[in-house]
Amino acid sequence: MKDIIDVELKTRTVDFSKCKTDILTVGLFSDTKELDKLNKELNKNLNGAIDQLMELGDFKGKDGTSAVVYGNGQTGAKRVLLVGLGEKKKATLDTIRNAAAHAAKKSVELKAKTMSLALHKAFGGRFDPTAMARVCGEGTYFGSYRYDEFITENDNGRLGSLKVELIDPDPAKLKKLKKGLSSGIAIGKAQSYARTLANRPANVVTPAELAAAAKEIARGSQRLSCTVFDEKQMTAKGMGGVLAVGSGSQNKPRFVILKYSPPGKAASNLPTVALVGKAITFDSGGISIKPSANMDEMKLDKSGGIAVLGAMKALAELAPPVNVFGIVPSAENMPSGTSYRPGDIINTFSGKTVEVQNTDAEGRMILCDAISYAVKQKCDIIIDIATLTGACVVALGKYMAGLMGNDDRLIKDLQKASQVCGEKVWPMPSSEEYAKEMKSKIADLKNIGSRWGGACTAAAFLGQFAGDTKWAHLDIAGVWSFEKATEFTSEGASAFGVRLLTTYVTGLKKKKK
Repeated sequence: MKDIIDVELKTRTVDFSKCKTDILTVGLFSDTKELDKLNKELNKNLNGAIDQLMELGDFKGKDGTSAVVYGNGQTGAKRVLLVGLGEKKKATLDTIRNAAAHAAKKSVELKAKTMSLALHKAFGGRFDPTAMARVCGEGTYFGSYRYDEFITENDNGRLGSLKVELIDPDPAKLKKLKKGLSSGIAIGKAQSYARTLANRPANVVTPAELAAAAKEIARGSQRLSCTVFDEKQMTAKGMGGVLAVGSGSQNKPRFVILKYSPPGKAASNLPTVALVGKAITFDSGGISIKPSANMDEMKLDKSGGIAVLGAMKALAELAPPVNVFGIVPSAENMPSGTSYRPGDIINTFSGKTVEVQNTDAEGRMILCDAISYAVKQKCDIIIDIATLTGACVVALGKYMAGLMGNDDRLIKDLQKASQVCGEKVWPMPSSEEYAKEMKSKIADLKNIGSRWGGACTAAAFLGQFAGDTKWAHLDIAGVWSFEKATEFTSEGASAFGVRLLTTYVTGLKKKKK
């Protein structure tokens, strides 16, 4: 897949004030009384322009803000971009990631060809240089991303590429920065890839096209293999959940398995992980049809599956010593004379039967087959990710994903990964009380619970298929997209989960049991 904006990232040993670039990006905190060493030097070369901006109150260093100072020939940069970092005592790696994203977004808006990052200098030795470089890479891709591939007449004249460099005059420090930047590039590229695939409409990305995209990812990597089951193969295997959801559409369902095998042998003490993602390429609700308002957003109901594809793409680059399955069941949920109906009883891949009470509770119907498949592959850990319930949006808003599961250690490890990667999660229950609500009087289970606690009952339903395998569920319904552009990125799909899943897998150190 061609990048919509071609972003090139590298490192360069150069003095900050002598760096020739369209934009030199530096950071300033809102609660510091005087400029740091770098900004003092720049301020001197710019004839006090930074001091003047701050004295006038035009720039206060608040996070999500910036100001441009134009070069005067005494610096190598044509522009110096001052990016606010907020309060120094509250700064985290996410502060740096957001600052890099803001700078990249601003660079695209200013139609800059080159941008040089010196954000790390503001933090001194507070954070590891490798980690700072990684988040700079992630942020640069996140902020520079745009989705306009179907606009044939582009009046804004934005450039098709952006060259970014992470700079420092110290070769020893730059060596550490370079190591971290390579990880940031792999993750950032994967997230941009996932955002584009998620943003594409349902007439472009059908289940078959999504499967083709997965095959393309595998073709580009020596460490990935891809298997795709079509409807005939799923019928033979008894994958009734996926088949039921896809039964109403002329675009037939697919079941995608990407397998990552590390270079050499996998570490014997690390578990085999399954990443399972819901990929409904369009969700009309089926017979239980949704209201027409905002139904166009249902092209994003494939976001969980796309996040898994993005994570697998990143893992193939980062090469952690662990076996990983990326399992993506994909269907289009449409009403027709062949659709599954409320009242139907579905035989799932696990052997459990499910009474359908609402065809719009379709995500759990395809995920249950995929989770059961992961169990049969003897995976030690299963993490599923899905735009599953509006109830999760009611509970948590659009700021973080719901996190549920059957293993406290796994939940805590995902919370730690969340803190590292900046994709926020919040633990919610899915215990036996909620599972009882999902019992049917005429089948083993039903696919909806009562009016209350919908995110929790949905997770409890999925937990019935994980059995004794360590399992966690991420409900990303509230964080699948940005309705409007923010200070840090453009509107559209967020590809939430790519960073989280990748960070979790690459950070694995625990033994299987």
